[in-house]
Amino acid sequence: MVRILDEHGHLTPHPNFPAGLGDDDLVKALEMMVMTRRLDVEGTALQRHGELGLWPPLLGQEATQAGAWLALGDDDQVFPTYREQGLAHAMGVSVVDILGAWNGTAHCGWDTVATHFSAYPVMIGSGTLHAVGYAMGVQRDVEAGGTPAAVLDFHGDGAMSEGDTNEAYVFAASMNAPVVFVCVNNQWAISEPTSVQSPTSLFRRGLGFGIPAVQVDGNDVIAMAAVLRSALEHARSGQGPVFVEAWTYRMGAHTTTDDPTRYRTAEEESTWDKSDPIIRLRTYLQDRGVIDQAWLDDLAEREEAFGAEVRAAAHQARVPVMADLMSDVYVEPTPDVLAEAEDIASWQEDK
Repeated sequence: MVRILDEHGHLTPHPNFPAGLGDDDLVKALEMMVMTRRLDVEGTALQRHGELGLWPPLLGQEATQAGAWLALGDDDQVFPTYREQGLAHAMGVSVVDILGAWNGTAHCGWDTVATHFSAYPVMIGSGTLHAVGYAMGVQRDVEAGGTPAAVLDFHGDGAMSEGDTNEAYVFAASMNAPVVFVCVNNQWAISEPTSVQSPTSLFRRGLGFGIPAVQVDGNDVIAMAAVLRSALEHARSGQGPVFVEAWTYRMGAHTTTDDPTRYRTAEEESTWDKSDPIIRLRTYLQDRGVIDQAWLDDLAEREEAFGAEVRAAAHQARVPVMADLMSDVYVEPTPDVLAEAEDIASWQEDK
């Protein structure tokens, strides 16, 4: 497993994955992880208050998203799971649009081209096929003189038990597609541990498809950034796909409909709590004098302000016009889609 920053905040450079990050990068990563956690706390609370229909907690997985944010190129495209809320916001998706996906007012309210952040797939593993298809399109753009780019696909450990995901690996390897698969192994696919799904480490399964694979400490934001930067460059330069297993832990529930106390112990959660990615990076930066208590106090104030922004955003969702939901099914609406939009509009007028 690739690890650069250990649980005590001690850094050991890795010979194969140079970090290449300055202090400013790490300070931004710490701030992003703190804000990501606050977004998650507020999202969970909003669902408990009945203001969201569902929320998928990401507590403990902040470094996987911050590391990706540090590694992505300007033209790279992200295909997320439904848990990459922090990365979505860092890439320009508004809090209103993020919450809109979970209060039922929009499927994907943001511009996926401008933000380079694709729509959430709720069906487990389905996004992997979309990512590979997009990556194959990138290949053709490059052949036509376009800018080289890579696709970063997130999926969970549970998705590796799905046929769609395995088919995506086959296509990616066969077509040499410029895609990086990030399997966020948070140890639990709903109520089943990873050990039930696979008798071997998940990154080894990537090798079986002919895809270079690496396992990284997903709670180490520096290692995540270093590994993903290398993987994305590999894909971007025409060398094909890479598989990255990010070893982390889902501290919260699978979604707010789940009760993790039914299938795992408090002792297990306590053990993983010692590997908190935010504490790890904060300790490192404090020990080196990059940040001090005054900076942390200011961050705490900004975090509170952001929390208030998230709560306010829950009441700013746009009421969807049902007929408009048909407008982005295809690039050019087909006759049957136009007919259905007219039927919906007529139905609404008659109500």
